[in-house]
Amino acid sequence: MILALHHVWRFNARMPDTGIDFSAPATLRKWPSLNKQRVSVSLGARPYMISEGTLDECIQQFMQLREGQRHLYEIHTAPQSDIVGAILSTEQIVELARLRDFLGK
Repeated sequence: MILALHHVWRFNARMPDTGIDFSAPATLRKWPSLNKQRVSVSLGARPYMISEGTLDECIQQFMQLREGQRHLYEIHTAPQSDIVGAILSTEQIVELARLRDFLGK
C-alpha cells in the first residue's frame, strides 16, 4: 500500500512557493466616491479604512465586493516582494486571490 501525503496550505502562514505572507497585517481601504468614481487626490481625497486584519482576511473581504465597486478599494500592507507592494490595486488583489486559491488547493 502506498500512502500519499500532501500538505494542506493554511492561509495564515507564509506560502513558501511564493514568499508571500498572507498572515501579514493589512487594511482594506476605500476611496471616497462621487457617481461611482474615485474623488481625486487633487480635491483632498484619501482612502479611509474599512477594516483591519491579515492580508488574507482583507483579500477575502475585497473579493466579496461587487465587481463594479472594486475599483474604489485598495489594500495597504507592508511590502513583501515585487508581487506585494505597500498599496495593492484592484488588479493586484484579484491576482493574489487567484494565486492563493491555486496554491491552496
